[in-house]
Amino acid sequence: MENNLPYLKRLCIYQKERFPIIITLIATLAFTFSAISYSRLSRGAEGFVAWDTYLIGCFAAFTLFFLVRVFDEFKDKEDDAINRKYLPVPRGLIKLKELRVLGIAIVVVQVAVITIFQTKMLYIYLVVLAFLCLMGVEFFVPKFLKPRQIIYITSHLFIFPLLDLYSSGLDWLLAGQQPHVGLVFFFIVSYLDGLLVEFGRKMRAPEDEEENVVSYTGMWGVKGAISVWVSTLFVTLIFAILAAQYAGYGKIAFIVLGSLAFITLIPAILFLKNPNKKTAKGMEHISGIWTVGMYLSLGGIPMLMNFING
Repeated sequence: MENNLPYLKRLCIYQKERFPIIITLIATLAFTFSAISYSRLSRGAEGFVAWDTYLIGCFAAFTLFFLVRVFDEFKDKEDDAINRKYLPVPRGLIKLKELRVLGIAIVVVQVAVITIFQTKMLYIYLVVLAFLCLMGVEFFVPKFLKPRQIIYITSHLFIFPLLDLYSSGLDWLLAGQQPHVGLVFFFIVSYLDGLLVEFGRKMRAPEDEEENVVSYTGMWGVKGAISVWVSTLFVTLIFAILAAQYAGYGKIAFIVLGSLAFITLIPAILFLKNPNKKTAKGMEHISGIWTVGMYLSLGGIPMLMNFING
């Protein structure tokens, strides 16, 4: 039985199901690079931060994303034990106490690394960690939040702008500068991207709906869920264009971002016309692709173009 395997092998199975390391690492590298790049481009700073600064920031962001997963396991343990027994924790593959020990070890290492190498970043890190702890206890109002899915998820998604604040701080805070006003729009885009991913990953074909398990197709129907998802996409596009203008990208931003939005709509049309397991998975994938593409369009790609042209 897999539950009797050595700890590292069980942890490997766990990460494949709940925290795919390679995909998350690639997303983290793009996320952190783009947040730093956008901050620098917005305030007119030349070049990029030191590469050791970037890599330490990536380590902090990556491990913070893992802590988000660990906290989710704890706050969802009761619902998962009843309604999603096939997940790693309810089926006994990995124990909560093992995740607790791992999570504490990660926090200790994070604090040590940030204190030694990036002391100025410590207070933003502690703000992010404090918010994670509040998420873990459902902001002390679990009975209010859990029956109200939209309030529940919109309150939790503030973790993404906070992670953006941390990553962008690797530029402005370590340089002793104030954050550029354009970062407000970047943070809003990050929040909306999180919302889009949330809607996209919880769309189900009618035959795949699970009793007592939240899905937005279950809440609103296929047409309703797609309408909300598309509306979120267009609002995100508007704020992305505003963010691009603050960074001085010019008219090219309209073309790049508009084209990306158009491509992103295709899986939504396919799911609307034929809601099945494959097209539902397409909604999850395109939501993630849009998010990575958005980050790269606003920060990563313009910075890389500067490297090439410079």
